[in-house]
Amino acid sequence: MSELRSVVEAFRSESLPDLPDARVEDDFGELHRAIEALEVERLRRLAEIERRRTYARDGYLSAAAWLAATQRVGWGQARESVRTARSLCDMPRTHQALEAGDISMSAAKVLAEARRTDPAAFARSEDLLVEAAQIHSMHELHRVVGSWRAHAERERDLRGEDVAHARRRLHASSTYLGMVRVDGDLDVENGEALLTALRAVMDAGVHASGEPDARTPAQRRADALGEICRQWLDRSDRPTVGGERPHLTVTMSADDLTDDAPGAGAFDHAGPVATRIVRRLACDASITRVVLSARSEPLDVGRRTPVVPPAMRRAVIVRDRSCRFPRCDRPHTWCDAHHIVHWADGGVTALSNLILLCRRHHRMAHDRFRVQLEEGRPVFLRPDDTMIEDRAPP
Repeated sequence: MSELRSVVEAFRSESLPDLPDARVEDDFGELHRAIEALEVERLRRLAEIERRRTYARDGYLSAAAWLAATQRVGWGQARESVRTARSLCDMPRTHQALEAGDISMSAAKVLAEARRTDPAAFARSEDLLVEAAQIHSMHELHRVVGSWRAHAERERDLRGEDVAHARRRLHASSTYLGMVRVDGDLDVENGEALLTALRAVMDAGVHASGEPDARTPAQRRADALGEICRQWLDRSDRPTVGGERPHLTVTMSADDLTDDAPGAGAFDHAGPVATRIVRRLACDASITRVVLSARSEPLDVGRRTPVVPPAMRRAVIVRDRSCRFPRCDRPHTWCDAHHIVHWADGGVTALSNLILLCRRHHRMAHDRFRVQLEEGRPVFLRPDDTMIEDRAPP
């Protein structure tokens, strides 16, 4: 790397107005080819960073989040770089042509985008598409790839949309292992709506977990589906069921909330739930008090009361604007109001004890990282008590 920097410094020291036209053009061509080669190596290392998930060490939620924060690039560019790096790992012929300088990086990105249409069909056609990228201009390559995509889509849907629509189904049921099993087949329209919504959530700024067990793509999709459901349940225009807007409901005793009893609470549909999950949900929830007799018969039912009143939540939003975890910028609509000292442990529901955390970092704050106040500002500590630096605090 030191030699590379020395070469760059040598180029910078040259006086361009004193160089002949041919020299400037030749230098530009060599630099362009060198930049393309360096870009291939940059993406190869980016793919390795994503594979190792080293970004999770400091709480980054994805390789794109790490790239955007550490290298100060835009979110769109960061996500595109990660997608291209990931695709090139499964495009051996394209990667080989890139390394040899036979195709440009722009052409490789067009092929990577085409591969997302049908990876299996692309693998069968990769040699022909790479050959097209070698001989055609970018404008012509777009036309060739467009024709290939249309053909691949027709081959994939020979039975017709009516037959596929009639076969749509979706099953969802709780299991004995404390999970909810989802299985089904969607028609092309509903399937596209689901994939678009999942991709929108996955690309919104939180793509991966910062927990020790790094999430697989399937786990990221599962989390995205949960986020879509929670956001729909949070909407004010939902239809009412039994006179109330539906939402997650947990039933447990007040005493169990302060203990670490496993399965002390219960969801309406999925059954028993761990106390640590209930404590996280209770940070920013509405509470209904039910007084029971010795025979567990209801004697009194109180009104539903939000733990964080709307006015106070608005004040937290005005102050924090987005998730307060270092370098996370998910908007307040994706966040919970987290009690630094939980109200079940005597913490006050006051502005000085509340911060906004997106749901991924809210889980981390309860399961992995510790949060404490220093001079009125939240400080996030790793399990080894080292502090996570925030170079851009609110």
